[in-house]
Amino acid sequence: MKRIAILGMTLLVMMMAALGCSSSGKDDKELVIGIDDKFAPMGFRDEKNEIVGFDIDYARAAGEQMGYKVTFQPIDWKTKETELSSGRIDLIWNGYTITDERKGKVLFTKPYLKNSQVVVVAANSGITKLADLAGKEVGLQSLSSAADALDGNPIKAQIKKVTEFPDNVLALADLKIGRVQAVVIDEVVAKYHMSKDKSAFKLLDETLAPEEYGIGVKKGNEKLLNELQKALDELNQNGKAAEISNKWFGENRVLK
Repeated sequence: MKRIAILGMTLLVMMMAALGCSSSGKDDKELVIGIDDKFAPMGFRDEKNEIVGFDIDYARAAGEQMGYKVTFQPIDWKTKETELSSGRIDLIWNGYTITDERKGKVLFTKPYLKNSQVVVVAANSGITKLADLAGKEVGLQSLSSAADALDGNPIKAQIKKVTEFPDNVLALADLKIGRVQAVVIDEVVAKYHMSKDKSAFKLLDETLAPEEYGIGVKKGNEKLLNELQKALDELNQNGKAAEISNKWFGENRVLK
């Protein structure tokens, strides 16, 4: 009887452990990717409220190459590294600029896309160069690389006020109605919005900072980092990366 009781207890513990694993809702072959769903054309919601974009297609292709199911989780971009370190997401993949500060918080893949921080103003604005931002109100996305780029430029000291927004869509909306006189923003994002509203905005010729996008992986998870990098290299070799880039940018902009 004692042996039967012990066996019964063992089975009960195993069943509870199995139930505990299943209740987490996370498949071992699932990648949860944290995104800003208002960051067109990298990752955003279309008119059907479906998440689309270059990074979305690229991530799906990489997931397929790795044999993973890919799930996209919209997050507050200000807390992206916290979401990653806590395990709520597996990757930060949505126009995520590689910086020295971020390298201290996450592991990065090799850069896959070049970008720069640019200044967008209203189409009828008299602002034509960075120096003209002196005394003006400038908008940008909170805790973005746009803030780092502006901080690193001498013009920052002459700007009247910097207003931070939760996302670029809101920043551009305020620019359009005159609440700010300029917006610092990723070049790829600016050009996408300008292609949709050709008469509203213009770009200054001067840029603030060149940069590169990478994919963020949790510190200590070199296994996933290496697996992902191998998949990205294979997408470059088989032409899939170029195909996705041509779909969204009209040219192959993916770095080899």
